[in-house]
Amino acid sequence: MNRSLLVALLLVLAGLAALLLLPLAIAHRPFELRMATLIFLFATMGQAWNVLGGYGGQISIGHGLYFGLGAYTSAVLSVKFGVNPWLGLPLAVAVPTVCAVVVGVPCFRLRGHYFVIATLVVAESVFQLFTVWEWVGGATGIEIPVKPEGWLNMQFHRDKTPYYYLALGLLVLVTAGVWWLSRSRLGFLLRAVRDDEAAVKSLGFSPGTYKSIAMAISAAIMGAAGLVHVQYVLFIDPFSVLGLHISVLVALFAILGGSGTLFGPLLGAAVLVPLSEYSRITFSGSGRNVDLLIYGFLIMVIAAYQPDGLVGWIRRLAGSARRSRAPTQG
Repeated sequence: MNRSLLVALLLVLAGLAALLLLPLAIAHRPFELRMATLIFLFATMGQAWNVLGGYGGQISIGHGLYFGLGAYTSAVLSVKFGVNPWLGLPLAVAVPTVCAVVVGVPCFRLRGHYFVIATLVVAESVFQLFTVWEWVGGATGIEIPVKPEGWLNMQFHRDKTPYYYLALGLLVLVTAGVWWLSRSRLGFLLRAVRDDEAAVKSLGFSPGTYKSIAMAISAAIMGAAGLVHVQYVLFIDPFSVLGLHISVLVALFAILGGSGTLFGPLLGAAVLVPLSEYSRITFSGSGRNVDLLIYGFLIMVIAAYQPDGLVGWIRRLAGSARRSRAPTQG
């Protein structure tokens, strides 16, 4: 095995072991436990966006739509039909996946900022629809019935640690899938579509087909994250799962960390989620949306000085360190 690959594998395993043991250190600190859970959940959503926006090059500002559809599918199945969340998971994934394919057919005919605007318009239209749709609770939302806690019902009331492991497990599964995707034929074709769509078409491939596949994979991951979110908070309304801020944050996590990279969304979530949580505590009601100002500032800095995101910055530092250690040639 290549030495650098072995070192990377050992670092990943060591990091995973540390994360598995982390709840032992923060067991009696609910704020930190909640923040870690949110980091994992948002990093998963960032990975979902990364499949389409990072590898496929299709910048979407409407991905909150698929998160919300997965959340609402799970909530409606539970409240209206009494379906167990584990049994509802396939539908919570399938509904946003089908919706993404349907949305992608007309939207992928557009390019550049027209595609961005189209995804935003579709997501905002669904948000407005759900605020007046009484069958799904309208603007007041849906409260999930409290059931006996345990893995069977995916509800934990006294100790929230299982949600931590649930979010971590989802993140590991999705990240492993994205790693496989990045090294597969589909991943190479998606990057080719991102870099030169006309060249891909000239070789006999259909860019629209591969963009639709990326959109479907991305939406499926968002739907699964939506189900986990519902079981965690036991309440949803249109603003909390379909609001524009969800779509913006998901894109920011990947862009800040480094879009088109495996660990970019993880780094972005690890930076932005604590910033949001601690700024909310520090400024309280007197500083509403301060976290959004910080996000905006960070994005401007990244766009101006480090377009490759935090991953690109770390790679540059590592490269500089290697060059400084290299012996000088006489």
